[in-house]
Amino acid sequence: MSTMPRGYPRFGMAARSSQFAKAKPMDSHEWNKIAGSLLGTVLFLVAVHIASQAVYYAPPPAKPAYAVPGVQAKTETPAAAAAPAAEATPDFGTALPMADAMAGASIAERCAACHDWAKGGPNKIGPNLFGVVGRPKASHPGFDYSAAMKAKGGDWSYPDLFNFLRQPAVFVPGTKMSFAGLPRPQDRLNVMAFLRMQADSPAPLPTAGAAPAR
Repeated sequence: MSTMPRGYPRFGMAARSSQFAKAKPMDSHEWNKIAGSLLGTVLFLVAVHIASQAVYYAPPPAKPAYAVPGVQAKTETPAAAAAPAAEATPDFGTALPMADAMAGASIAERCAACHDWAKGGPNKIGPNLFGVVGRPKASHPGFDYSAAMKAKGGDWSYPDLFNFLRQPAVFVPGTKMSFAGLPRPQDRLNVMAFLRMQADSPAPLPTAGAAPAR
């Protein structure tokens, strides 16, 4: 026999029923408190995010960490290239025979990522330069020249190469070539002596003392 007092189950059920009867659904005031708590949490997180951005903001670098030698950095609002200071045109008939083609080859390595100068070599970012001295501008087969280079006209004479290598964007405004140029005249003469040799028959040298042909 059970030792539980008679009527105990009925008493327990009645108590629980009484508790459920006393429970009331949450009114609108309680819901407003919950919604306010959630909104406050969201606003707090947004404020923390904004504050952390302000504290740990890192401004963009003024210049790239690594710059390719001779390549101009592009800006969001490109300005016209400043014209270089005037310089005397060398006597190519005298200066080119004295130029160092080996030193020119070393300087030209800066351009190897964009140009090939071997006979039958490919066009890269820039056209193949085999036989470029004396060649008509914008004439190498298969390369898409800029409209500015096509409009320049004429051949790559010694004076034109000399001035173009100094500052390409000034000699041909609108050129695709991003190379900043070679400010030292002797460097340009050395590169021209090297390029002159990259041909089946090197272009003839002008007569010493003669006015430069254009």
